[in-house]
Amino acid sequence: MKKRILIATCFALLVLSSCNEFARILRSTDNDMKYEVAMDYYDRKDYNHALQLFDLMQNSFRNTPKGEMITYRTAMCYYLTYDYEIAAYYFNKFVTNYPFSTEAERAAYMSAFCSYMISPNINLDQENTHKAIQQLEAYIERYPQGDSVLRANELLTDLNNKLEEKDYNICILYYRMENYNAAITSFENLLKKYPNTPHREEILSDMAKTYYDYAENSVPEKQKERYEACIERYNTLSYLYPESPYLKEVEPSVIKARKKLENL
Repeated sequence: MKKRILIATCFALLVLSSCNEFARILRSTDNDMKYEVAMDYYDRKDYNHALQLFDLMQNSFRNTPKGEMITYRTAMCYYLTYDYEIAAYYFNKFVTNYPFSTEAERAAYMSAFCSYMISPNINLDQENTHKAIQQLEAYIERYPQGDSVLRANELLTDLNNKLEEKDYNICILYYRMENYNAAITSFENLLKKYPNTPHREEILSDMAKTYYDYAENSVPEKQKERYEACIERYNTLSYLYPESPYLKEVEPSVIKARKKLENL
């Protein structure tokens, strides 16, 4: 028990001594010494202490080689502690302040990557997703032979797929809410916006069913064109995907649409 108390006491004294020493460094007016200590903290992965010193030195070394390193490592500290939003800000700041740095390309990519990392769940507002797409596209345009272009394109594909999936879910939501006009418009816009969408087969099926339900809930003078649109989407689905499992789902609506047209 005495040994444990002794160890705990020694540890507490060591921590107190370390805190006092760091407080002394913070109060010091020797910025070169602070810089060396901050770099040492960073190298030892003590990002919290490194950041405190970096913040104090931002203005002192602005537009100097040391200022360049401070800004870049500040961004890296936030990135390595998973604070991607602030990291993106500092990486972008680095590119703005040091556009000719050897690290400018890497910082441009990292800013976009951090924005990618904070892209929200598909059910939430996608403002950050659009921001990440813009940054990735800007990186690729500026550094077409860059080291991270391949990865940047992969991230772009992932983000665009997320937006496409969100748009598709909105189409389905309109249909389930029986807002058939909005559903049809959304489906049409989706096909124009994403001509190579993997959902094309489903969309054609959904459109056929939507047009049938739309016709059923329309005034008589509008029914004919909407029944015909139902059959047209079914025929397109059958032509493009003759083995589609969705054909059987749509067939009952198409059969009824044809019968309705015979009586119009």
